[in-house]
Amino acid sequence: MKLDPGRIKIFEGDIVKMEVDAIVNAANNSLLGGGGVDGAIHRAAGPELLEECKSLNGCPTGEARITSGYLLPAKYIIHTVGPVWKGGKEGEDELLASCYRKSLELVREHSIKTIAFPAISTGAYGFPSERAAGIAVSQIKEFLRKNELPETAFLVCYNKDSCKNIKNALDESL
Repeated sequence: MKLDPGRIKIFEGDIVKMEVDAIVNAANNSLLGGGGVDGAIHRAAGPELLEECKSLNGCPTGEARITSGYLLPAKYIIHTVGPVWKGGKEGEDELLASCYRKSLELVREHSIKTIAFPAISTGAYGFPSERAAGIAVSQIKEFLRKNELPETAFLVCYNKDSCKNIKNALDESL
């Protein structure tokens, strides 16, 4: 299936305010909250999110879990655990790619039409932003070519550099 380029969009801003069916949380293995995007999502969703996350018993790196969105505009939160960057010699690229694939598999299972991804692993986990953007774009495009859902995937960037890297990755993949 040919991919409609309009199905992938860049959004610069706050992922917790996005009015989409699901947002992706760049979580840690415990799923119990942390810093960066993870902490912001937990704060915005409210204490019920923590209670549901406790019942999931964590999540391995490269995997994904889904919860309700609680107080967020999004109906769902897909929690995925990206790899900590260790120089690229310990399977980090494949683990990051798996985060996107596993998140998108949950989209398909739950008939989610719109999803927003942060730049997974590029904050405290230190994954190089340009490299991560290329992986994100390639995994999302590959999934969208084969699947009708999600109708739209947003790549959310938190600063100009992140947006530039995502835009470059999208342009290079055309």
